[in-house]
Amino acid sequence: MPDISLTMVVVLCLAALAAGWIDAVVGGGGLLLLPALLLGLPNGASAAQYALGTNKAVAIVGTSGAAVTYVRRTPVDVRIAVRIGLAALAGSTAGAFVAAGMSTEVLKPVVMVVLLGVGAFVILRPSFGTAPATGPVPPRRVLAAIGLAGVGIGFYDGLIGPGTGTFLVLTLTAVLHLDLVTASATAKIVNCCTNAGALATFAWKGTVYWQLAALMAVFNLVGGTVGAHTALKKGSGFVRAVLLTVVFTLVAKMAYEQWLA
Repeated sequence: MPDISLTMVVVLCLAALAAGWIDAVVGGGGLLLLPALLLGLPNGASAAQYALGTNKAVAIVGTSGAAVTYVRRTPVDVRIAVRIGLAALAGSTAGAFVAAGMSTEVLKPVVMVVLLGVGAFVILRPSFGTAPATGPVPPRRVLAAIGLAGVGIGFYDGLIGPGTGTFLVLTLTAVLHLDLVTASATAKIVNCCTNAGALATFAWKGTVYWQLAALMAVFNLVGGTVGAHTALKKGSGFVRAVLLTVVFTLVAKMAYEQWLA
């Protein structure tokens, strides 16, 4: 357990709770959880690595809880989701290797432009992600999802990271013609695969505060489970509103880090 105050432990647990809810609804919980860990953990040469490792240990629990809740309550093709997840695991590993030898700062403006375009598209297309898919998904769409949502977004996750869950939801909705609720459910299964790979790497490096992670994971699990129930109850319209909020919050955060921080 790191040497932090009880007050900070409470703050981190509340952040884990809120992050679990956001991540279960539409992805992007790391926008809240990772900065909270960076703020709350002791400063040092390896502080960022411990924040990243502990973040994955917490997030995988909430993501798994949300995935189980979704699978029990909404029709999800688990086989397709796992195939995309395994591709994303490979993509994120490749992205991590590339990130070690280059500056990702030059890519952030490109990501911001893409996110703004995505936000405009969702606003101008109110019907996007509201109609459930009918019939089996054609093989060519499955392959496209494996390539784009798996390898492509997985690579982005390893290279940069922020907003991966949101990109997954949007891509799965567009490529597989899913409604936003089913896309969120599928994205959770994919996230379980990528989080497991990342956590294994951080655990091997020894950069996880396991006691703190276990405590925060309980709150993250509650938030993730409640978030999944909320999305299932409120439907695609609610998920769409949260999606737009997360997209523009992510753009603002990245713009601040790029030009103002």
